[in-house]
Amino acid sequence: MSGYGPEFQELIKKVVATRPARVEASRRGESFPALTMKEREIWLGKYHPDYKSDGRRAVEVGPNKGDVFPEEVSVLLESKSMLTDVEVNLDNPDYETDVLVIGAGGAGTAAALAASDEGLNVLVSTKLRHGDSNTVMAEGGIQGADQEGDSPYYHYLDVIGGGHFTNKTALAGAMTNDAPLIIHWLEKMGMMFDKLPDGRMKVRHGGGTSRKRMHSAGDMTGAEIMRVVKDEARNRTKSINVLEFSPAVELLTNKEGAVTGAVLQNLETHEYYVVKAGSVVIATGGFGRLHIQGFPTTNHYGATADGIVMAYRAGVSLTDLDSTQYHPTGAIYPEQNVGLLITEKVRGLGAQLLNVDGEQFCFPLEPRDVESACIIRECLDLGKGFTTPTGRPGVWLDSPMIDMLHGEGTVRKELPAKYIQFKRYDIDISKEPMLIYPTLHYQNGGLAINEFGETGVEGLLSAGEVAGGVHGRNRLMGNSLLDVLVFGRRAGLKAAELSKKSKKGKDTTLTLKHIEDFEKELKKSGITDPMVGPVVLPDYTPDHVKSRRWTSL
Repeated sequence: MSGYGPEFQELIKKVVATRPARVEASRRGESFPALTMKEREIWLGKYHPDYKSDGRRAVEVGPNKGDVFPEEVSVLLESKSMLTDVEVNLDNPDYETDVLVIGAGGAGTAAALAASDEGLNVLVSTKLRHGDSNTVMAEGGIQGADQEGDSPYYHYLDVIGGGHFTNKTALAGAMTNDAPLIIHWLEKMGMMFDKLPDGRMKVRHGGGTSRKRMHSAGDMTGAEIMRVVKDEARNRTKSINVLEFSPAVELLTNKEGAVTGAVLQNLETHEYYVVKAGSVVIATGGFGRLHIQGFPTTNHYGATADGIVMAYRAGVSLTDLDSTQYHPTGAIYPEQNVGLLITEKVRGLGAQLLNVDGEQFCFPLEPRDVESACIIRECLDLGKGFTTPTGRPGVWLDSPMIDMLHGEGTVRKELPAKYIQFKRYDIDISKEPMLIYPTLHYQNGGLAINEFGETGVEGLLSAGEVAGGVHGRNRLMGNSLLDVLVFGRRAGLKAAELSKKSKKGKDTTLTLKHIEDFEKELKKSGITDPMVGPVVLPDYTPDHVKSRRWTSL
């Protein structure tokens, strides 16, 4: 029995009818032609959400005053602190540490390990559990130029081209140069990479790559990375202390504006903890749970841009935050899977995107923003998509092609998580295609940093998705897992260096002066009723439930 209803079963017959010819063409090495650079530019401008003028406005306060961001971001940047009317004792810190790391995903854990390697004590503050992050949800792979015929040079060119030449070149260079070292570091810690029978690394293409350099661990690469870095951190109990369910809600600064610590909130008791630190690393991840322009998201529950809000108030500039990555293949059926990432590895293995007539309509490995624009065009402009029972537009992703190209059982072997996630709803993706549409996936921009993770504010560093500039206006597959580890380690090393220097005369007083200054700017700009930020957790309570008055029986 299939999880698809009769209407979809009829549509699948069109997919089946065109599949033999498409599989044969793939075996001959023939593919749907890629778009030219000019066509990419036209299609992005016409169909990609980033290029729409509605749903965006200029932010009215702070370092980026006048810059246009998505409405959801601008409102949050103009928020007031949750500590505005709260008494917090800054004279007697609850914790003192050499390095405070805010966030415990891939970037935060890598930063903690690097600072620990330098002999410093590290306190890690995390909103949920250690490892609950976008890192653990990443699937397809991590890029690294460690094969014959490849080099960081080619990897760098792919990154720059994929970012439409808007990347910060020093950051792209740092990431691609460190990539082989990161692959080696992960394997040394025990990561189980996919390998060929002779023990060599198995590598594949991703969208926008000129060489095969995508390393993977099934379709659970991020989970495997998080396993090894988390285990390593948890084994260092003498130097790394992790506080779970205790997100940072505000930074602390000295009288000159240098960051000297943070205020944490215990989500269970609602107590506030004051942390004094020699240096601070923000690694809080992205903003998917803001649901930019109403899109569903692949992001984990805590991805609410809190690091952006705190750092912005402290004076950190933002870069490329008007750019959002919509992953081209997010599940739209069944409803329980909406927003679920369908890894690019599926297309790397040979699956094709098809319209309602079973026709291929784009090259399957275009850069993600271009691929998303192709899908949106097919559905909303050409009318060749279809609509789910809940009104969601979409197209097919023909996953059964994978077994036909590579042998029966390949889907279950290479994509075990995806197979299980759909099988629980009676859809066998080795025999039936998936329904997909672009989903909000990645925060392309963020806090402006240099190649060592330093922000423009003394004592504050950043790494991972919360930082911007590495990928420019579009990120290629496999570079997020790389980014978080490269810059997590770099930020951790620099944080250790700065912390050692801070012991030699830095003013380490703790104040909230920057909050007072920021809220004066809010009033001066005429923002009289700002929301409270950061938004620690998203609120999905329907309005009619919020307004309901419960009475005792």
